Parts: sequence; structure tokens; C-alpha cells
Amino acid sequence: MASLSFSRHLAAFVLLIFFLQPSAADSNSSFSFTEFGKGPKFESNIALYGDAEVVNGGYAVQLTSSVRSSAGRTMYKKPIKLTEGKPQKSVSFSTNFSFSVSTGNGDGLAFVMVPSGFNLSMFANSSFGLSLGHGKGKFKVVAVKFNALRDAKVHVGIDVGSSVSAKVSTSSSKNLNLTSGNKTHAWIDYEAGSNRLEVRLSQFAHPRPADPLLWYPIDLSELWEHEKVFVGLSAMNRNSSQTCLITSWSFEQRHVPHWMHSQPLDPEVFAKNSKPVRVETKKDCVKRVFGAMVFGVACGALASLLALYLWTVFGNRRPVVPEGYAEQPKEFEYDKVKVGVDDKAIEDGKQ
Repeated sequence: MASLSFSRHLAAFVLLIFFLQPSAADSNSSFSFTEFGKGPKFESNIALYGDAEVVNGGYAVQLTSSVRSSAGRTMYKKPIKLTEGKPQKSVSFSTNFSFSVSTGNGDGLAFVMVPSGFNLSMFANSSFGLSLGHGKGKFKVVAVKFNALRDAKVHVGIDVGSSVSAKVSTSSSKNLNLTSGNKTHAWIDYEAGSNRLEVRLSQFAHPRPADPLLWYPIDLSELWEHEKVFVGLSAMNRNSSQTCLITSWSFEQRHVPHWMHSQPLDPEVFAKNSKPVRVETKKDCVKRVFGAMVFGVACGALASLLALYLWTVFGNRRPVVPEGYAEQPKEFEYDKVKVGVDDKAIEDGKQ
């Protein structure tokens, strides 16, 4: 019995692990860096291109130097698959990073996602040094750009396969000044369920904003299909001396367990197949109540019969004692006991 119970518990545990494990989970799809010192973890995961270099004793990566036409980028070395399943579905992800940009009229900073065939070491004269190739859709690059032009306002844009932003948002908040040299923190989240790419921005050490500064609808499963992508941060200062520093960076995929996958409902099909609501009459309600009462009485009678049967089977049993332990008669010896009475003590007690 004990072995059978253990086997059942083990089977239940294995099934639980199977359902809760992420589908196509990849241990290489998440990382976090709060410093960039020369070490095995950094060198095996992060690549530096162009003018990018580790500075401040490993506490930051400087993408652009103070000379003109400087460009640099840092990329995660391992390709990441942002789609999964059959049919292909997008995978949710979140990335956040801290950065600072000095004064100048450079491009600022961009978080980029490029397909695995993209030449990461090549820089072009286009926005943030990204070469999008010739012809529409040759390189399916997605970029989230952060910059501040001469109007001192913060400009956030989302590019999809083009240097022209698909959507732009501007913030004139006094708490945000990208070119002051102060640290800024950015959050970029992609929700696969709604196909929304959301961008949030705040001063360093301030809480994450509840509402996004910018969001854009995009289906990554249609954009990249089976392709893997590289993620990174890129900057270019053009004809200025603008420098850009990265002080922290993390990326995390959020896979959905197998048992939570479902196909979205089509409202039109649902409306066609739905039946009109039927209003029940008083007679129908009486029938339902009567039926419930009959069912309850039947269940009660069945339970009573079951209890009576169990009592007749187990209640009349008597404990059986093995023969080896049968009680044996014992003989007791009685000795005469002489009792002495101290008259004086009794008399004292009466007093």
C-alpha cells in the first residue's frame, strides 16, 4: 500500500512539472548585468562593436566617445527566439536598462532587435549606425529610440524595418532630461497576448511608471516567423561630441505554460453560433425545484444505504487475539497479614 501511494504522488508531481514548465524554455534567453567587468560571464555573453568599451572600472559601457562621428553598440552574443509553438506565436519579454547621455546633437540611444543574419560589426550613416539594407523589408529590424533634440524634449520612437519611426511620443516633463548627463531608466515590455510593445521612462532610482509613455501594436511572430534575433543597445553621435553610457541592462523572456495556450475567439463566429437567450417561465422554475428535491432525496437514501452496509460489514467484527497470546489463568497466593493497632495513636487523634 505504501509503495502504491508513493507511486501516485510521484506521478502527480511529474505531471505538475510538465504542465508548469515553459514551452521551448531556453536558459540563454535571460540575462542581467549591473556591472561590466572583464570576467567569464561578461566576455561569454556580451560583445562590443565600434567605439564601445568598458569604462569606470567595469561599472559602465561607453558606446560613443567624445570625438565626432563616433558609433558603438553592445549586443548579447546568443541569438534569442521570440516565437514558439505550432502555429507560431510570439513570446513575451521584458528588458530594462539604465543609461546617461551627455549634451550634444547626437542620435541618443536605441534598443535594437535584429535578425541573426544582420552584420553586427557594420555601421552605416543612418540612424544609430544601423544599416537597414536596400529595399523594404530586407532587414526586419525593430528599434526603440531615445533622444532629445534642440527643443530639450524627450523623443521616444519605435522603428520597424525603417529609420522612419512607426510611432513617436514626446515628453516635456521637467524630471526627464536625456542630455543632462544624469542617469535615466527605461523599461520595454512586449505582451504576446495583446501584441503590444510598451515603453516606459523615468529618472534613475524612481519607480516604474504605471502607464507607458509609448506603445505600438506589432506581431513579432509574423515579422520574424522562425528566425532568431540578437538584442542590443546602439548609439551614434554624428557631428557632435555626445557620449552615451550604459550602467545596467537586463533581459527576460516570459514563456507561457503549455496548458495556458488557447486560440483567441472570433467575435463574429461567436455571434453567429450563439443561440438566443430563452427566458424561463414560472412552470420551468417549479419543475427545476422539484427535480432538485427528488435528486437530493435519492442521494440521501443512497448515502444511508451505503452507511448501513458498511456498518453491517465492519461493525459486527470482534477483535481476534492470536492463540499465542491467549489469556492464561493465574494463581494468587494469599498471606495472612497481621495488623497492629496503636491505641495511643488513636486516642491522640481523637483529642
